[in-house]
Amino acid sequence: MADQTSTASQWPADAVPSDLIPPGRKRLGRGLMAAATLGLLATIVIELFYKADADTWRPAVYAYVLWGVAIGAGQVLTRGEDGQRALFLLPALLFTIAMVIFPTLFGFYIALTDWNLSSFSGRKFNGLDNFWQMLADPYYRNALFNMVLYVLAVSVEYVIAFGLALLLNAQIRARKFFRVVFLMPLMLSPVAVSWMIGKSLMEYRFGPAATLARHLGWENPAFFSDPIIARISIMILDAWTFIPFMMIMLLAGLQAMSREVLEAARVDGANAWQTFWQVTFPLMLPVSVTAVILRIIFKLKLADIIITVTSGGPGGATDSVSSFIYREYRDRSNVGYGTMLAMAYLVIIVVFVTWLLKFANRFVRNVN
Repeated sequence: MADQTSTASQWPADAVPSDLIPPGRKRLGRGLMAAATLGLLATIVIELFYKADADTWRPAVYAYVLWGVAIGAGQVLTRGEDGQRALFLLPALLFTIAMVIFPTLFGFYIALTDWNLSSFSGRKFNGLDNFWQMLADPYYRNALFNMVLYVLAVSVEYVIAFGLALLLNAQIRARKFFRVVFLMPLMLSPVAVSWMIGKSLMEYRFGPAATLARHLGWENPAFFSDPIIARISIMILDAWTFIPFMMIMLLAGLQAMSREVLEAARVDGANAWQTFWQVTFPLMLPVSVTAVILRIIFKLKLADIIITVTSGGPGGATDSVSSFIYREYRDRSNVGYGTMLAMAYLVIIVVFVTWLLKFANRFVRNVN
């Protein structure tokens, strides 16, 4: 009797442990989930083999909905109350699979096909032909090289943003006014910045920047004709837009710092430079690393300014990977090859950002 009482007291009164669920019910739940999964996979395979277009993917959608219902029912049958709790996570899981995992897998499939929208032959599987073409594509390699330069430019942007944050954190006149003014570029769309500055101020014939450059002795102020000057111009346009983003994060970090620490450094005889380098900068390091990593992530998506101002020119000199992929879709209608470029770039970004996060954590830990 005592043993039965102690065993029963281990479980809440309304709980049904999975060990107490009948084996037949568990088999039914597992069989239901397995049958639904096989049905979904079979439907997707049939759709792919029969070269389904967008209008004939409805069977796969219906099979996916039924699969989600079967998974939920199977969890309840096999796990009892634990399965009922898992139902609250099921909508998020289904949404992630439908909007992230499936498009990514389908993208990898499209990357292995020869699919040009201007061709009447439709989509044809060609294996790794797009991959070998990508490795031999000099324009794609040039776009990757440009991305290295654009990412390295973040270091200069960080220095400028930190300087502006220190300035706006100081006790200067009209400090609130300058904060609003410095944040204005962040409020504008990059496309608007491209037209306002790249297409208007820096226009070769009548732009104010070109006119001023002529007065200063530059005979041919073509900001987007020379490859090196064009890259620098794109970097300046992008930096002008996103430096306020880093500045506001660094300013928030400076305002959150303890004033007692800075006052203690001054009492100990540290000058302004020593206070910054030995106190302010180390304490701001976590905020700085976060701001730089977020800025790099935004930089890896750079495309709109390039597309609007130069369209990748001259001769692909300013192309980012995103703008090059966009032109591969828009100008050449090459869906298969463009998707291969995008998938390869996705892998590069995942590997690079993963390494960057590990390096940043190790760097912050060593400095602290």
